[in-house]
Amino acid sequence: MAGGFAIDAKVAGGGRREFKGKITWYVWLCGIIAATSGLMFGYDVGISGGVTSMDDFLVKFFPAVYARKHRARENNYCKFDDQRLQLFTSSLYLAALLASFVASRLCTRLGRRRTMQLASVFFLAGTGLCAGAVNLAMLIVGRICLGVGVGFGNQAAPLFLSEIAPAHIRGALNILFQLDVTIGILIANVVNYFTSNVHPVGWRYSLGGAGVPAAVLFLGSLVITETPTSLVERGRRDTGRATLERIRGTADVDDEFEEIRYACETAAALCAEESPFRRLRCRESRPPLVIAIAMQVFQQFTGINAIMFYAPVLFQTMGFKSNGSLLSAVVTGGVNVLSTLVSIVLVDKFGRRKLLLQACGQMLIAQTAVGAIMWEHVKADSNPGERWAVAIVVLICVYVSSFAWSWGPMGWLIPSETFPLETRTAGFSFAVSSNMLFTFLIAQAFLSMMCRMRAFIFFFFATWIVIMTAFVWWLLPETKGVPIDEMVNTVWRRHWFWRRFFADDGDDKIDNC
Repeated sequence: MAGGFAIDAKVAGGGRREFKGKITWYVWLCGIIAATSGLMFGYDVGISGGVTSMDDFLVKFFPAVYARKHRARENNYCKFDDQRLQLFTSSLYLAALLASFVASRLCTRLGRRRTMQLASVFFLAGTGLCAGAVNLAMLIVGRICLGVGVGFGNQAAPLFLSEIAPAHIRGALNILFQLDVTIGILIANVVNYFTSNVHPVGWRYSLGGAGVPAAVLFLGSLVITETPTSLVERGRRDTGRATLERIRGTADVDDEFEEIRYACETAAALCAEESPFRRLRCRESRPPLVIAIAMQVFQQFTGINAIMFYAPVLFQTMGFKSNGSLLSAVVTGGVNVLSTLVSIVLVDKFGRRKLLLQACGQMLIAQTAVGAIMWEHVKADSNPGERWAVAIVVLICVYVSSFAWSWGPMGWLIPSETFPLETRTAGFSFAVSSNMLFTFLIAQAFLSMMCRMRAFIFFFFATWIVIMTAFVWWLLPETKGVPIDEMVNTVWRRHWFWRRFFADDGDDKIDNC
């Protein structure tokens, strides 16, 4: 697994520097353990929809929904429309939104590793409350604890992965987080498929399963290292250099360590004048901040989480029975995992932009086709024939596959690699909080939107995909192969639009803040 990836610290094509080192087993070990934070997140995304389709769960917490679900002539599009049921899913993401800002400060003061450790503790507490819930209030409190864990983990893990990775495999290593998200969704769908037949406590097993990845992350965080950048940032230079030598597999790290040291000193000097959050108001902070927030907004308005949250519910709307709907969700979860592996292989070869643009076209075709079939064949009081139901599942798989090798992983990768160190944790917290805000809005509104918009909800998301395509084409720069601390000079200052936000080198007359 080890192998040299650069001859020396020279300037490569496009002004990009390359550093000495190897792709060590220890880097991959740290990456795999840190990415378990994504496994926690993905398991929760996948488990929610299956649990909310289980009759035992509905009888205990949402009896009105249970009664409506089993009415003979209930509107197919509205049978699960209940604000309290949607709050069960969405409360986690509102908590994660607020927790991400706290996590930003913790990442700076305690480090990325300790923040991931705290995430696992909150997740374990939330799992216990949810699995043992005796009333709705206890269930929601548990979901809030899970949300704090998600907020902490989603803030720390992508930063950790981007900072330990060599530049030329940073995309692949960072996408381990999204890969674990998809694996978590798949595992959750499989668990739901089997526990749905365990009456009356199957839903407790499903919710309790979230404790497994949380325990793995907690134990794993005891054996992995902190990132060299975080160590140097907190004044532990010798430890930071020793860590860099270990993860690069060589003692010849002078050039890379010097770049990290310079970035940390620059960040410390700037943050001594004003906090990282205040620095985000500076003119030169706007390009990465706009990109980070836009990536999260667009990621959610692809409609992916609406489908992943409520896949079993959605398939029941199409006419599948309970077990059939859960099995269909397992199929889409498997496609999600396999397609994310495609991204790991291709992201550092073809770059971020090409994968995003290709996926926009594929998602647009799939969303439009699903909407058209549902408009024609899924009526309020009748289901489609088996042939059309299968066609919808196939199209959703086509849609999920394109998302999984593009907007899924890139939504976390690009914001984690484009901020300078002085605003990295603060800026990425806005990315995480934006993701959680719009995840919350989609989770809270999707079932109601489906009730009112019916098949047009797929045309709604298709319209957003057109907007996303224009955004990537005109405004998203390519970051493939650029060292993380050279983004400003190599990427932002050279982009046709974003360069106007930066003063010329050596220009002290312009106050960018």
